[in-house]
Amino acid sequence: MIEVEIYAPGLRADTSMIQLRNQMDQFPRVRYKIDAHHDLVYLEIDKPGDINQQEIHQVFESIDLVPRFVGQIPEELRTGHTRRIE
Repeated sequence: MIEVEIYAPGLRADTSMIQLRNQMDQFPRVRYKIDAHHDLVYLEIDKPGDINQQEIHQVFESIDLVPRFVGQIPEELRTGHTRRIE
């Protein structure tokens, strides 16, 4: 399992949290928890390939947030295929 923490300034806005939930529905095998008080999202990814770094960026950028990975980005997230998120 891969665990990732993402800081996304502006996440605490209600509309941003709702939009994030809608975007994350596209990745049913990725569990996430939102810490709205600190603009953080915690992701738990069972298998590499369930989501990758570029897809994570697309999720946040589609709702006008800039994601910042906290700590080192796991190598497993740097590879893999990319799906277009709209």
